[in-house]
Amino acid sequence: MRKTLFLFLLIPMLGFTNYWGKTGHRVTGHIAENHLTGKAKRALKDLLDGHSLAFVSTFADEIKADRTYSKFSAWHYVNYPLNMRYEDSVKSKFGDLITAIEECSSIVKDKNSLREDRVFYLKMLIHLIGDLHQPMHASRAEDKGGNDIQLQWFGEGTNLHRVWDKNLIVSYGMTYTELANELNQVSRKERKKIQEGTIYDWVDESHTLCGELYESVKVGEKLGYQYGYKYNDVLFKQLQRGGLRLAKVLNDLFK
Repeated sequence: MRKTLFLFLLIPMLGFTNYWGKTGHRVTGHIAENHLTGKAKRALKDLLDGHSLAFVSTFADEIKADRTYSKFSAWHYVNYPLNMRYEDSVKSKFGDLITAIEECSSIVKDKNSLREDRVFYLKMLIHLIGDLHQPMHASRAEDKGGNDIQLQWFGEGTNLHRVWDKNLIVSYGMTYTELANELNQVSRKERKKIQEGTIYDWVDESHTLCGELYESVKVGEKLGYQYGYKYNDVLFKQLQRGGLRLAKVLNDLFK
């Protein structure tokens, strides 16, 4: 009982919510699978025992209730002041989303790593690239990435972080495959453009968007159809970016 209560109290403190939600992560995984090289497909099939990217994309959330993995809590997000670049910010001693992606990539790429480590960190990486594109995961520390900004969503209590993790996607009402198939409609030129840059560029892009989202609401505001109408396209763009960039990261790792 004490362990359960401890975890219940710890999760909000860490900004631990649904991390793009299951649907969002599966969308990014499904999109990515459509843009993998043959070599990457073969490597992933081997390491993931034939499971799809969508299937393993929620792994990093599934382990969060196990205290054995508590050291990975800080890996899901990065906090730094608005209007600042990640590279110029003070880094957390516990690590963050960017250092986590770098560590995962290094272990997965190293063929001398134990297979079980490569599998574990590959699953983490797939998830974390999704988190990188949820704007409230590149946020500010003082309100726990928007978790402390209380709102209402169609009359029910929520917060700014959860609106972007879950509420918008769920309200749209598409399955992850339906949504991924729609967002997969992109030209080769568009895909190349989206895949440009590094994880440092991508996190600053999300961070800038996060600043705009803070300005999009007032504490206690009642949100609904109008907010979805205004921001669904932003949501879709971030999911698409996450999927296409996940493919780029994996293709680069398995050249």
